[in-house]
Amino acid sequence: MANLSGKVPTEFPLIQLLPNMLTITAICAGLSSIRAAYQTDFVAAVQLILLAAILDGIDGKIARLLGSDSRLGAELDSLADFLNFGVAPGLVLYFWVIEDMTSAAWLSVLIYAVCCVMRLARFNVGDKSETPVDKAFFIGVPAPAGALLVLLPMFVSFALADNPVVPGIVVCIHAVLVGLLMISRIPTWSFKKTRIQRRHVKFVLMGVAIIGAAVMLQPWTTLVAICLAYIGMVVWAFVHHVKKV
Repeated sequence: MANLSGKVPTEFPLIQLLPNMLTITAICAGLSSIRAAYQTDFVAAVQLILLAAILDGIDGKIARLLGSDSRLGAELDSLADFLNFGVAPGLVLYFWVIEDMTSAAWLSVLIYAVCCVMRLARFNVGDKSETPVDKAFFIGVPAPAGALLVLLPMFVSFALADNPVVPGIVVCIHAVLVGLLMISRIPTWSFKKTRIQRRHVKFVLMGVAIIGAAVMLQPWTTLVAICLAYIGMVVWAFVHHVKKV
């Protein structure tokens, strides 16, 4: 019933807080990943960042489903994204392989984090001049995908020998390149905006099942393959955009 008195209701269903609860949980996961990396438990650190990415992917959808999306939730989600996908991955990489290098190595972490926060700020502002190339694309690599890509050297090392087999200088250059991809104008595929034909749904669901099984059986190798596939899609989107222009 409508509130005829015009007063703001002082009570509301507890389930309306579920999206914000998930966001807070994601923040705790991001902070815990930094702690785990400091304690040299790098597998747990990466797993916690992946958990934060999963929670980030569902909190907004649940908020829209429950009709509980709000400006507070949006700001909280943006702050969580910076922590989980900008700060945490950079510090995890720093503790993992490059903390013994010169101060120039720390600069790569700063560049990545600054690029991430600029990417998020640009997304929040919603610059009208940034018209997407296509409804299935948007500009620059999103922050969650950037976090996944910047951790690729760790995925490779875990898959091969469970120790840092990627040279520190390569990790530094890789982090800077991923940061630049986030603030670039390169069109990247948006899963949220992509539509598929009904007759292809069964193939998509089968693919998801196969990927899910692969993640459970060979998680690090599968994550390497996912990152390489995403890089391939970014390259394809860039070439597609250049041809259209």
